[in-house]
Amino acid sequence: MTQSNSPIAAQAYLLHQTFLGLQLLVAVEQEKADVYEWMFRLFRRQHEEKFLSSFAKLGLEGDPPAVACAKYHVLSNNVGGVGVEYMEESERKAWVRFRYPRWMYAGPAICGIPVEASRGFLHGWYAQNGVSLNNPRLGFVCVSEDVTGQFGLCGYFQEYDQDLAPEDRLRFAPGERPPPFDPAAQPAPPPADWNAERLEKAQRNYALEYLRNGLPALAEVLGWERTRALATRAARLTGLQQRAALEAKLGCAGEGPDATAFLLAMLLRGMGDDVKRTGGAQQSIVLEQRGLRMVRGLEGNAREALLELATALWSGVVDSGRTFLSFEAKVEETRATFSLAPA
Repeated sequence: MTQSNSPIAAQAYLLHQTFLGLQLLVAVEQEKADVYEWMFRLFRRQHEEKFLSSFAKLGLEGDPPAVACAKYHVLSNNVGGVGVEYMEESERKAWVRFRYPRWMYAGPAICGIPVEASRGFLHGWYAQNGVSLNNPRLGFVCVSEDVTGQFGLCGYFQEYDQDLAPEDRLRFAPGERPPPFDPAAQPAPPPADWNAERLEKAQRNYALEYLRNGLPALAEVLGWERTRALATRAARLTGLQQRAALEAKLGCAGEGPDATAFLLAMLLRGMGDDVKRTGGAQQSIVLEQRGLRMVRGLEGNAREALLELATALWSGVVDSGRTFLSFEAKVEETRATFSLAPA
């Protein structure tokens, strides 16, 4: 078995797929109002955690507010692997346009997400930019959304001559169109600070943050018991569904304890953790994972829910093989062990 692609990239892909699955499961099993409230809380949480703290890292502190906000969305999303384009109309009006295929609703998932999801994150993040920058004249105008069948998420940040009422910080103007795209005008992170390895890790962490913040935000709406039930089922289904894709990405297709343990070890290393293997090729195998980067800094329900999600994800990967295996996971403070053996 040989490794053809990066475990970090494979882990980023798997985390992204898990978040997509959770979105779809919530959309199918909960009310649309729950979807709105979840996305609102998730993106407000992300905004408060990331927005101002990232300005200096992205070199935006000297730009006019509307320009800085638009560049922020392009830079932060592109670093995470999400295609967004920038069009500056003036110092007080700057556009962003997310490109297809949309990361947030990859593949056919876009057909199963209600518009309430879009409205939730627009109100949660975009309507809050002026508040965070202490600029009451700054708002966002959305001219197109994704799941409505328009031309994708697009709009502009604008600094007005007067203070905006809270209900005017986000407006919808579907008749407007962005200026022409200019490749030469696109902002880019400093290449010396963002090499290929760092960008790869950023894409993994970008997907992970949606789960780290998404579960607590969902629990604020549904409670932890329901959130954990949905999250573990979505993760289990994702693991079952994605094994073939992961094997192709990592070049390690195979059956039995040895091949399955190899695949699982690669995925665990893709999180940046140390992984040690003991046991024979076709007998009982134990993987010891040290570090648990996925839950670093989390406590209580947030930590336990994410650990349950991860265990369900790995169990799905294991159980989707042709060879039936027993699988057991045990988690301590910064260490997890996974035992695989012929069933």
